[in-house]
Amino acid sequence: MVTYSESGVDIDLEEVTVSALVSEIRKTLSFRDIITESGHFAALVRLGNKAIAMSTDGVGSKILVAKMMDKYDTIGIDCIAMVVNDIICVGAEPIAMVDYLAVEKADPEIAREIGKGLANGAEKSKIAIIGGETASLPEIIKDFDLAGTGIGIVDEDKIITGENISDGDVLIGIESSGIHSNGLSLARKVFFDKLSLNVDDPLPDDPDTTVGEELLRPTEIYVKPVIDLINEDMEIHGLAHITGGGFLNLKRLKKGVGYEIINLPEPYPIFKSIYNSDVPLDEMYRAFNMNIGFVVIVPPEYMDKAINIINNYKKAYKIGFVRKDIEEKVKIKTFNESIVKL
Repeated sequence: MVTYSESGVDIDLEEVTVSALVSEIRKTLSFRDIITESGHFAALVRLGNKAIAMSTDGVGSKILVAKMMDKYDTIGIDCIAMVVNDIICVGAEPIAMVDYLAVEKADPEIAREIGKGLANGAEKSKIAIIGGETASLPEIIKDFDLAGTGIGIVDEDKIITGENISDGDVLIGIESSGIHSNGLSLARKVFFDKLSLNVDDPLPDDPDTTVGEELLRPTEIYVKPVIDLINEDMEIHGLAHITGGGFLNLKRLKKGVGYEIINLPEPYPIFKSIYNSDVPLDEMYRAFNMNIGFVVIVPPEYMDKAINIINNYKKAYKIGFVRKDIEEKVKIKTFNESIVKL
């Protein structure tokens, strides 16, 4: 049996670690007019009748796959996506970003390829990359690491924190492009260690695609459909980026409610290949997006309108409901018809 913790990533330990860090810095929230505390997808600072949203994230161990393939022109898209997809979760429109590239040794050609991906991602999300930092850290960094911090802006009356989520609200899932930029440590352990494959080998459940191509497929950027929804005359109660932690991300929106997911699409071949390599079913939904990269939560009367708008960009599905009677849990009907609770 292969689990995330065996690949070197302990989700529970990460949660404790983050709590330890946050416990020391929480007092700084009193220095400014903060609307959302740490733990949400993006933080909000009030400025008059508007708010600035901020989020930071990185590409993670997907960088190691890029190195194996000697292909660096898409990981910049992942960096942008991981940041802007968090910013829109509070109803804000992303406007700008700075990047941070830490390297073992400077390499202009790799930097140029990374820059191509950053520019591509910025174009897709209509943000400006207004600066950044490149640091040579040979005694700290192996190869390189790429991260970014973005800002967005939102009118105070359009902020979406999840506080209005109610029993019976509908969960609308927007399809992912694949594995995105999370769970790569577990995926790499499955494909490269357990199955002894390399990046040029066919994906076990999709012989027309190589392992490397699928792992490196860029993260979907959800800015356009979500901003379109926000600009419509409709209620949106919650927005969730299904990123690290899988469907546990729903629990970041509001305490005291649960979520029942009963209609997920058939998993992509990459997820079936990982599951078929002896990864526990509940681990799959804790580590991966399982075809749903973003969730929009609306009252039932707005469901059809929301799905129609999203379908102009990406496939959307009614995947479930908010349920007060399964408080603080995420209950999922899986692709093999069994039930997992996260």
